[in-house]
Amino acid sequence: MADRGSRRAFIGSFTAAGGAGIVVAAVDPDSGALAVVGGVDDLPDPSYLALAPDGGTLYAVSETTEGAAAAYRVNGGRPERIGPPTPVAGRGPTHLGLHAGHLLTANYGSGSVSAVPVRPDGSLAAATSSVLAHTGSGPHTPQQQGPHAHQVQADPSGRWAVSVDLGTDSVRVCTLTEGRLELHGEYALRPGSGPRHLAFHPDGTHAYVLNELTPTVTVCRWDAVDGSLKPLTETPVLPGAPAGDAYPSALAVSPDGRFLWTATRGEDVLSAFSVEGEALRLLGTVSCRGHWPRDLTESGGRLYVANERSGDVAWFTADPASGLPRYGGSVEVTAASCVIIG
Repeated sequence: MADRGSRRAFIGSFTAAGGAGIVVAAVDPDSGALAVVGGVDDLPDPSYLALAPDGGTLYAVSETTEGAAAAYRVNGGRPERIGPPTPVAGRGPTHLGLHAGHLLTANYGSGSVSAVPVRPDGSLAAATSSVLAHTGSGPHTPQQQGPHAHQVQADPSGRWAVSVDLGTDSVRVCTLTEGRLELHGEYALRPGSGPRHLAFHPDGTHAYVLNELTPTVTVCRWDAVDGSLKPLTETPVLPGAPAGDAYPSALAVSPDGRFLWTATRGEDVLSAFSVEGEALRLLGTVSCRGHWPRDLTESGGRLYVANERSGDVAWFTADPASGLPRYGGSVEVTAASCVIIG
């Protein structure tokens, strides 16, 4: 794991829109400012990234019709790909996460989740992935004519794989046993909400689902013992009716569990919430200082926002008392789609 003085940001971008692929930036330990130091462009549209727990291997999806994932060594200054990209047997993967010795991908285009074996050295096995196909639809067209898995991750207990499907207005909980994905339970959200991403509270007993088709966050109770999710309340991410397009994209929870932040495209704002038991209270919104904030992550009391259409990554300091983000600066990254800190 990199120490405090050598932390890096890994930024995904859409090569089809002129992006540089995977961009690496140094993180200033005092200000949180980013400075681009390199990158690699050998994978088409690496729209989402994930780091191994030890920080030595970086994984990326290739958000293409064919759908693939790749692994990179990142101990040096420039990511080095380990072998060729591995097909994930799903179209248009938009998210990925590590779970039980596998790389999971959420395949938006085919409405499925794939599990690709990870070898002991961090590389991806070329063996056929286990694929769990989603089924269902929702009331919105064309976004909900069929399933669209948008995110997948392990729950905090490490027992379950949790996937969010925008097309079916539901969250699925799966098991992964001997390399095989199996559905454990499916939990319905409000029809037409269009869930996109989910984040767990640090206490491991609550989860927050960000809805793309209606700009809200759904607070849920999470039971890691039986792998169940219970929707409780739904809170708007904006203080009033949207002035135009408003498509929430990503969310993050503070490490102490006191605050939650969301990014909303179109309105181009970050929203700050106070976590109050099993409810959220909107504290306010601030400009994302760019256009079309596609991704948002928290690290060390700072927020990093990938502004896709303005082509930059902005950073903010989260006020420890109020939770409101304060703008610090930005760095140019064309067609930025994702940012993670490691």
